[in-house]
Amino acid sequence: MICPNCRKEIADGSKFCYNCGTKMAEPGAPAATPPPHAYVPPKKLVRSSNDRKIAGVCAGVADYFDADPTLIRAIWLLATLIPGPNLIAYLILWIVLPLGPTGVALASPGSAAHV
Repeated sequence: MICPNCRKEIADGSKFCYNCGTKMAEPGAPAATPPPHAYVPPKKLVRSSNDRKIAGVCAGVADYFDADPTLIRAIWLLATLIPGPNLIAYLILWIVLPLGPTGVALASPGSAAHV
């Protein structure tokens, strides 16, 4: 399902968009398109809860900047090779950033998604 306000993909059956907070239309109701001048609240920087390798920091930063998480991970890895506070910054972000809500419904082991 796609949020009509921020155009991000969210889990089917969600009542609110976890990116922008827009209330989703009830099932069976016609989808309302927002006016082009609609206010879009600013994004929140959170750790990813569904695309994480260590703590979800790089995926959260990638989502905030609409970038590829693999690219952010590669940049962060290269940055740790340069002397500086890179590892400390990652640990601080791990502690400070809240864990974001999950946006993708995981399939159960008995479902047809594992075929």
